[in-house]
Amino acid sequence: MNWDPGIIIPLGAFAMTIIIVAIAVFGRMRERELRAHQDLRVREMEHERKLKELEVERLKLDVEQARLRRAG
Repeated sequence: MNWDPGIIIPLGAFAMTIIIVAIAVFGRMRERELRAHQDLRVREMEHERKLKELEVERLKLDVEQARLRRAG
């Protein structure tokens, strides 16, 4: 097989373009994935904070009910 530079150079340039585009696409996909994980973690932390606030409120109500029972 004869490796003619008239064919090899355009094929190489085409392959290089495909590789560069693939790297860029995979990079953007990875950024989106990391952003999604970060958003999920933020939502999880907010949910945990709300649950703790609800638990504190429930304990306050329990203490208040116990105090009223003792006074009543």
